[in-house]
Amino acid sequence: MKKYNFNAGPSILPDAALEAAAKAIIDFDGTGLSLLSISHRTKEFEGVLEEAKSLFKELLNIPDGYSIYFVGGGASTQFFHIPANFLKTKAGYVNTGVWSKKAIKEAKFYGEVEVVASSEDRNFTYIPKGFDIPSDLDYLYICSNNTIYGTEYKTDLDSPVPLIADMSSDILSRPVDVSKYAMIYGGAQKNLAPAGVTFVIIRDDMLERVARPLPTMVNVKTHVENNSMFNTPPVFPIYVLRETLKWMKSIGGMEEMYRRNQEKAALLYAEIDRNSLFRGTVEKEDRSLMNICFVMSDGNEALAPEFLEFAKAKGMVGIKGHRLVGGFRASCYNACPKESVEALVACMQEFEKMHK
Repeated sequence: MKKYNFNAGPSILPDAALEAAAKAIIDFDGTGLSLLSISHRTKEFEGVLEEAKSLFKELLNIPDGYSIYFVGGGASTQFFHIPANFLKTKAGYVNTGVWSKKAIKEAKFYGEVEVVASSEDRNFTYIPKGFDIPSDLDYLYICSNNTIYGTEYKTDLDSPVPLIADMSSDILSRPVDVSKYAMIYGGAQKNLAPAGVTFVIIRDDMLERVARPLPTMVNVKTHVENNSMFNTPPVFPIYVLRETLKWMKSIGGMEEMYRRNQEKAALLYAEIDRNSLFRGTVEKEDRSLMNICFVMSDGNEALAPEFLEFAKAKGMVGIKGHRLVGGFRASCYNACPKESVEALVACMQEFEKMHK
């Protein structure tokens, strides 16, 4: 049976990247050695690293004055790396869900945290808008896409203070004005690579804002100045990340990627809104392109377990909602093909006919 992968992460990756990685595990770049057992100091891998950075800059149209580095530890490590480096007195956070709350918790170890806006009053079903950003903040922190609740920022904020964004789950899914951000980072296991590598895009002037003496591995300067090579970087995930970026460029770059993502999301949201058995869970204007969350409609809640089993039998993988919110979640990341979304829509339509 064909499987349709909607896992929230680690998630689906392009076939082209998987095929290249599979070959490289046996013989990396004609070296006669496996990618899994080469030295990260070889000229071949250094070429992979530099091409990955170059493609990142090209696809996101990153302006001059920014550096890119790759590091281990996931987004959760960045939750404390960021305040350790940049929180001198007070930082602002927008609370839009679980990952924002985790970042806020870590930041409080280093200084005062002001929650300048929050959507917790309605269980994180919308993105706060029109809030004031105090000018005395060391930085403002947002999570651009909320995987658990299915909300996403649709525009880049104008901030009078350095803006830092966790873009783990929507990086390279849509155009972003990088110039509005002091730092963008994310775990790569949603849209770019297998788990194990975190990307960081940082404006160079932020390196002069480091607030305190720090352990070497925590200091952002270490990774910029050593070109991601202070210690052994995650070689295999970086290679796959490079291959994913090559695939994105080959299909038409950011413009085409965004078009595909909008098309997939529109298909599924239209069915959720049409189907009498389902309803969406977030404000329509803030619906995520990446993580599409829905539940059974009012009065049909008892059908949820049956639908989950029905969908599994039709080849749907990973559509169970996060344990904190329940329901269903289809993660339609960049490499998720339109065919998968069409299959899920057909599955929902067939289920509705069974219960009319």
